Amino acid sequence: MTNQIQFTDGTAYERYMGVWSQLAGNAFLDWLAPKPNQQWLDVGCGNGAFTQMIVDRCAPNSIDGIDPAEAQLAYARSVPKLSNATFQQGDAMNLPYQNNNFDIAVMPLVLFFVPNPAQGVAEMVRVVKSGGTVTAYGWDLMGGGFPYEVLRQELKIRNISAPLPPSPDASSQESLYQLWTQAGLQHIEQKEIIVERTFSSFDEYWSIVMVAPSLGATLAAMPTDDLLTFKEAVRKRLHINDNGEVVCKGRANAIKGFFWDR
Repeated sequence: MTNQIQFTDGTAYERYMGVWSQLAGNAFLDWLAPKPNQQWLDVGCGNGAFTQMIVDRCAPNSIDGIDPAEAQLAYARSVPKLSNATFQQGDAMNLPYQNNNFDIAVMPLVLFFVPNPAQGVAEMVRVVKSGGTVTAYGWDLMGGGFPYEVLRQELKIRNISAPLPPSPDASSQESLYQLWTQAGLQHIEQKEIIVERTFSSFDEYWSIVMVAPSLGATLAAMPTDDLLTFKEAVRKRLHINDNGEVVCKGRANAIKGFFWDR
């Protein structure tokens, strides 16, 4: 059985995925172009990184965040800019909110963590007002879009099970479209988001990987000689420019649709 990814440490997650999340989140919000003064729900808000982007960029009337990991929520509550946001622990498949409560419900880099993605989308539809927006974006995990895909490929070659979220197929363009149409959403639009990050050196890249909340434990369990061989194989796969910088790309798929009462 493949191990599942779990993010419980907000600080470690921020170092591993924070820059990637910000790059993808900015591109997503550029595309979403939401109106100001909306009531937002951030489903799977984690450490509040995307919640803060909503506050900084979208002038929300109110914003609620929900996540199953209390450690992540504790980090989010410590962010000064999020002092007016409301965070609570909960399940994306059973949202603790009344019907018709929000203007926008979003799952940022989250849908593949939901064991039953269709139920998660249905819950967003339930809590959104008539005319509201249901939207999400996620790394194209099974299509090679995860920013640290080279690590996963090298682990696969060695028959080592890389950690995966419960629903890794959910963020493909085809799966997203099917989920949104089955939920009864209308005027559906989709967007491919490609982002690029530069690490100052391979050493910086590797130090971040080794403390990653997902892959780090898998690598740490490898025998020393095997890990050194693995490290060199990863180095050869990466694009390293003349300045010694490591340049990596990630690809995410985004979707939005609107809900009207029938």
